[in-house]
Order: sequence, then C-alpha cells, then structure tokens
Amino acid sequence: MDTRTLGRTGRTVSVIGQGTWQLGSDWGEVSEEDARAVLDAAVESGVTMLDTADVYGDGRSEALIGRWLRDNPGLDVTVATKMGRRLPQEPANYSMDNFRAWTDRSRRNLGVDTLDLVQLHCPPTAVYGIDRVFDDLDTLVSEGVMASYGVSVELVEEALAAIARPNVATVQIILNAFRLKPLEQVLPAAREAGVGIIARVPLASGLLSGRYTSETTFPETDHRSFNRNGEAFDVGETFSGVDFETGVRAATEFAAAARLLVPGASTAQVALAWVAAQDGVSTVIPGARSPEQARANAAAGSLELPAELDDVVRTIYDRDLREAVHPRW
Repeated sequence: MDTRTLGRTGRTVSVIGQGTWQLGSDWGEVSEEDARAVLDAAVESGVTMLDTADVYGDGRSEALIGRWLRDNPGLDVTVATKMGRRLPQEPANYSMDNFRAWTDRSRRNLGVDTLDLVQLHCPPTAVYGIDRVFDDLDTLVSEGVMASYGVSVELVEEALAAIARPNVATVQIILNAFRLKPLEQVLPAAREAGVGIIARVPLASGLLSGRYTSETTFPETDHRSFNRNGEAFDVGETFSGVDFETGVRAATEFAAAARLLVPGASTAQVALAWVAAQDGVSTVIPGARSPEQARANAAAGSLELPAELDDVVRTIYDRDLREAVHPRW
C-alpha cells in the first residue's frame, strides 16, 4: 500500500483509506459484527486512515470505531471525524460552545482525549469567511482537544477559501471519474499550500463499481433512495449529482475500458486507483460493507494504470457529464 503525508497534519496515511458512513447504517443496516470485520480487513490490508462523522448513524459509526480501537490497542491508525451537522445549517451555529459540545461527544464516542483530525462537515459557504470560526478551531488545537483540523466541502470555491487559511490541514472533496472540476484549481492550490486532499465519494456512490443497471434498487434507508433528488442533503453526495440513468450508461462505458486496459482488476479498483493517481491527492476514502470489499479497495492502492485511461475518463466526462455536473460544484 502506498502512503502519503496528510497535508499539514504531518501524519503518514495509506493512499486508500476507509470511509465509514455506511457503518452508521445510513446505507442500509450493517451489524456491529459485520462492521468490525470490515475494519479488521481494511487495516490488515494496509489501511491506516479511517474517516467518520458525528452524524453517521447519530454517532454509531464513531462509537463503533471507538470500541474497535479499544479492542485493538497500539494500531497506527488516523481517525478523522467531522462536526457541524447536528444543528440547522446557519453560520451562527458554528460557535465555540457548539464546537466544544460536538468535540466532547466525539471524544467520548471514540474513547480518546485528543481527536486526530476534525473537519467542519460541509458548512454553509459563509462560514469560510468568518475569522472567528478558525480562531476557535486554533484554540481547540492549542488546548489538545484536536491535533489538527480541516474542512469537508461541497464547492470548489469553498475548497479554495479553506486552502487559503493558514492552519487548515486538509480539505475533503468529492473527486472521481464523474467529478473532475477539482483537478483544475483545487489540487494545484492544495499542493502549493501543503494542504492534504481527502477524496470522498470516489466510486460515485457505487456507480463506478460497474455493477448497477437501470433496474437496480436500494433499501429505503439507503441515501441512494431517499436522497436521489437532494431531499435530505446536497444531491452531489449521491451518485456525485449525476442522474442515475446517465450514470449507469457512463459507468458501463468506463467498466468496458477498465477491463480492456487493466485486465485482472475490478472496475471499482481501477476507479479508485485513478483517483489516487491524481497529483495532490493524499488519501481516498471508499466505503465498504464487507471484508471482501475492504480488501479489494485496499488492493487498488498498489495498482498501476495506463495513460490511456485518462483519455477515456475525459471523453466520458466531457460528452455525457460535464454540462450537468461541472457548473454546480
């Protein structure tokens, strides 16, 4: 497994990490036994980066990781969590009192005194311009509540504003073969500033696994059902904002190219390796609901890709996706 420095945190992490939104049961039910098996398989396969949030399963994901860490002491694992989505999305709610309440809850859930990395969880755009917010985060670092902080963003403009902040360690952003806009400005700016890039939704909510058809359905408790049109949160978080039917067609073409250009690798592995190969990406955080999936994801961290794959990605994006996706995020 390749490793990289996670921006201004100074931590070394695996290029393929493990997202744990699904372990909070927001992608359908996942038992604790199954969730632990996923974490075991990921770490055994070289993963050293776990990403969670205080709202994944209303804290279930954090608490599960905390119990797993207590049962596996001494692991060299970085746990990144997020805060800010427990109240209405108003800039005034990003206050020191709330930061203390949220981080105290996350510390209890994870069973730690100091959180490795805390990310503002896609806050309103106005928050990025409030100096007091970042002063408060600096205070929490100085107090040992957190070792570093970053942001998770929806928009390229938000990422650029965060990168300009001197103590923002990381920016988490949607980046995959169906969402290319961050390549233009965000990754170059992050490289220049020494800010880590955490690439989320790398498989476009599973579209880039190449396993879905127009007939595929999802459980009612899965965001791919209840947020298909942005009913619960930003629609860009579900299938990267790509219309499902369009995404299935594009993914079918990507899968055919992946089989031809990278024989022996799965479509999902090729899609993950493509994200990891982008200059400036620190770590990629796919989810997994089974140990087999976690191991397969991790294996993408050592996969080499031919240059021709970039041409395929650009062609599909420019022809089928750019007009709908590029202007929005």
